[in-house]
Amino acid sequence: MAGRLLRVSSVATAVVASSGFYLYNNKQLNPNDISLVRFGRAAATTVVISYDYMTSLKHVEYGSEEYWALKSQVHRRSAERLRDLCCANRGTFIKVGQHLGALDYLLPEEYTSTLKVLHSRAPESSMEEIQQVIREDLGKELSDLFTSFDEKPQGAASLAQVHKAVLHDGRTVAVKVQHPKVQTQSSKDIVVMEVLLNMVHWLFPDFAFMWLVEEAKKNMPLELDFLNEGRNAEKVAAMLAHFPWLKVPKIHWDLSTRRILTMDFAEGGQVNDRDYMRRHSINVNEISQNLGKMYSEMIFVQGFVHCDPHPGNVLVRRCPNTKKTEIVLLDHGLYQILLPDFRLDYCRLWQSLIKGDVKGIERYSRRLGVGDLYPLFACVLTARSWTSVNAGIGNTPVTHSEDVEIRANAALYLPQISDLLNRVPRQMLLLLKTNDLLRGIETTLQTRAAASSFINMSRCCTRAVARHKRSKAQSRARRLQITMSESLTLWQISLYELFLWVKGSTLGDWVGSLLSCLHYTH
Repeated sequence: MAGRLLRVSSVATAVVASSGFYLYNNKQLNPNDISLVRFGRAAATTVVISYDYMTSLKHVEYGSEEYWALKSQVHRRSAERLRDLCCANRGTFIKVGQHLGALDYLLPEEYTSTLKVLHSRAPESSMEEIQQVIREDLGKELSDLFTSFDEKPQGAASLAQVHKAVLHDGRTVAVKVQHPKVQTQSSKDIVVMEVLLNMVHWLFPDFAFMWLVEEAKKNMPLELDFLNEGRNAEKVAAMLAHFPWLKVPKIHWDLSTRRILTMDFAEGGQVNDRDYMRRHSINVNEISQNLGKMYSEMIFVQGFVHCDPHPGNVLVRRCPNTKKTEIVLLDHGLYQILLPDFRLDYCRLWQSLIKGDVKGIERYSRRLGVGDLYPLFACVLTARSWTSVNAGIGNTPVTHSEDVEIRANAALYLPQISDLLNRVPRQMLLLLKTNDLLRGIETTLQTRAAASSFINMSRCCTRAVARHKRSKAQSRARRLQITMSESLTLWQISLYELFLWVKGSTLGDWVGSLLSCLHYTH
């Protein structure tokens, strides 16, 4: 293996040296724009990380306390090097780094906690670059399009940044402008990642994260097309119009192109900002419950899923007119369309997970392609221990010790997790990312594993399965029977929800005290 690494490092050294020579003779160029430099930087980082793992743990007994402590240090150093690489190469590298940072319980904690900062470390384009993109795509100067345009962006992401502006008719809008060089660099960056991940797999056969490149290849072109994002926004707004508390900003098509998206400006605090919610008297439990309703509807009933719910894309606010709490959903570039058979198997799997139906868990996990890894799959999907899965995750509260156990096992079973992620249908990968982002929000809001989230999921799964059965029914009597069964199940779920509400209310406390007194007197 040392010989392999020596050959790889020689190539990396040659690339870096040739990059330096090229730059020396082309002093007008920005180094970050040159593919050779970007590849050299990524190759050098990959070699250093690989060498660290190969040498640091070589003379330590596997499984000892010293081994795990040392491995944690290597994880931390490697994650920091990876973070620095993403910040230096920007664009697609930051996007993939953000994806990795969201994979809680799939990657060691040292990686996820270090890479999470990439959500706030995205680059900003200069005002000159923003004006140039607008000039090229809309054919006009800023002053011709807006009466005012804030030079400081409201937020910067890996692919674009958003500026607040005012139209000539007085409406306030948000203008999302793509970083100018992302479009040309993204395809080359993906090739670089593919080469380097293949190299790492060659050095460490247990490493099997090629699914990252496959997902980037498929999703990056969609995320870079802002017209596609606008269409997704309108589709989800119509699809979830029955939720009055959900707001999706209206798109201004006359001021939108593949690199520019103009929409109504929406104010609010990030969904994980508890201080903001406290200041504005926003009920944290209501927000968590509505977020669960929204995503359960998207995943289980509609099969059209917003796959980037990191806190910057989900705002909460009090409506200025009605004073009711609202959720504002932003950034609609990445959606997953779930195939009907996959969606129904996923519905039935979650029903089994909530009830602790191990036979059902095995059956529907196998139908989703995970084979004998179904216990690991159940733990990855729910971020719960196998003990909790057996008991039914709807019946067992999350504990700190269980969280610690899950994180430790993520590091211990990394090869098996890699194998699992390469087995599952590609649709599952974005759902896992979405689950982890939502779980992170719930953890911050301290509402994780609340009974309401499982109730919402149960309700949506029941509706989805019943709708499928009705579509296959051959007679009106059979369809009526399915509808009555669905209504009965939904009624039982609502009754259970009422029971939990009474149990947690002052009335429940009073009844409990009364029953205790009666028991004591007898």
